Amino acid sequence: MGRRHAVLCMLLWCCALPLRAGELTVAAAASLQPVMADLTTAFAQAAPDVAVRTVFASSGKLYAQIRQQAPFDLFLSADVEHPRALAEAGFAAAPPEIYGRGRLVLWSAREPAERLTLADLSDPRFARIAIANPRHAPYGMRAREALVAAGLWEVLSPRLVYGENIAQTAQFVASGNARVGLLALSQALQPALATRGDYALIDAALHAPLDQAFIVTRRAADNPDAAAFARFLRSAEARAVLGRHGFVAP
Repeated sequence: MGRRHAVLCMLLWCCALPLRAGELTVAAAASLQPVMADLTTAFAQAAPDVAVRTVFASSGKLYAQIRQQAPFDLFLSADVEHPRALAEAGFAAAPPEIYGRGRLVLWSAREPAERLTLADLSDPRFARIAIANPRHAPYGMRAREALVAAGLWEVLSPRLVYGENIAQTAQFVASGNARVGLLALSQALQPALATRGDYALIDAALHAPLDQAFIVTRRAADNPDAAAFARFLRSAEARAVLGRHGFVAP
């Protein structure tokens, strides 16, 4: 009887335990590093049993990893094109949805950047100018478009240094390896940079819109936690968080 009672107590104890927390892996563009901590904290208020892990890289690299079956449940890109291409190729559970629009800025820790314009970059003192790699980073693509539209691309190309993503680009400028950089507004607003330098918005008419979209990946099509995070991204609460980090609501 004693042994049977012990087994029964063990079964009852196990049944009383909370269900194992869900786990989500979110692939996010490097420009979202400042905002993802706040987004996941806000999501945790509504879904405390879901643990969210975030992997950061350039949108192009994350796109390639998802095509190679990387175990990501959601993909928050810095553009619309990469999520759209994944959806068209059958790697998404649904079409992409825009969660915000980013802005491009000039940022420097060594210059009063709030008074800078793109035209000022032709000055020889700007010997090294950092941008994200246009080959796979949306903010780099838009930086190139802005420089081309301003008639500066050919002049400045020899002075450009390329970050693998927008986060590494910011590191180049913050460390002094570049005198100025074309960064995401979301980065310029984070305390680590805001307390060290200034920024000036780049005219959005000089480049294509920086609309940013997300998808739930095909592997998470039936994952209720992934669906919950997607619903959260559509919420007023999430848009308020994004707004505080410099993203315009879609």
